[in-house]
Amino acid sequence: MKNNTISVIIPVFNAVKYLREAIESVLIQDTPIHEIIVVDDGSTDNSLEVAQQFGKKITILRHAVNKGCGAARNSGIKAAVGPYLAFLDADDLWVEGKLEKQMNFLQNNPDIDMVLGNVEQFISPELTAENQKRLKEELKKMPGYVTGTMLLRKQVFDQVGMFNEKLELGEFIDWFARAKDMGLKYFMFDEIMLKRRIHTTNMGITKKQHLNDYTAILRAALARKRNQKK
Repeated sequence: MKNNTISVIIPVFNAVKYLREAIESVLIQDTPIHEIIVVDDGSTDNSLEVAQQFGKKITILRHAVNKGCGAARNSGIKAAVGPYLAFLDADDLWVEGKLEKQMNFLQNNPDIDMVLGNVEQFISPELTAENQKRLKEELKKMPGYVTGTMLLRKQVFDQVGMFNEKLELGEFIDWFARAKDMGLKYFMFDEIMLKRRIHTTNMGITKKQHLNDYTAILRAALARKRNQKK
């Protein structure tokens, strides 16, 4: 295995409508991909069947019950063998050339631990005109502090630890805050790397009861900073 190959991790929970497009956006990348790991996180729809249609191109892991994105990503990380890791949610899309640009940067900047990029949001075309109008205000280009824009060296997880599986929302915000507090270095591309799908079942909509997770993340970050000053 070449030392510049990538393991791609796609957590899936009931994303049958979108998973095929997500996987195809990985397959069009030019940079060598060692494996695509789809983690079926207890789906009750036909998401698993969609992944199976790609045959040997996909490695499938299964959770018997839904454990959340953090747990699904952690399962993928533990199974991955590539020295670099990238993540994609099952309802989002990578832009063509995403991995090539990011890999070239990491290869040429060994002091950088991870790279991210901008996000462009789009409304899923199957939504009704009423829902599209309601969601339109969500559309904008922004720096992508989300897993889907990130490429990083796998060894970073040995330093920072895994995603917090107790969090239903904000598990990446929590992980990234820990990484920054430890002094890990990152670079944010101004270019769009990820197209984030806006639809009526985004987790920020369906899991509003877990918004207190963000408060817990903030408290943990403040506690770390206080401990660093001691």
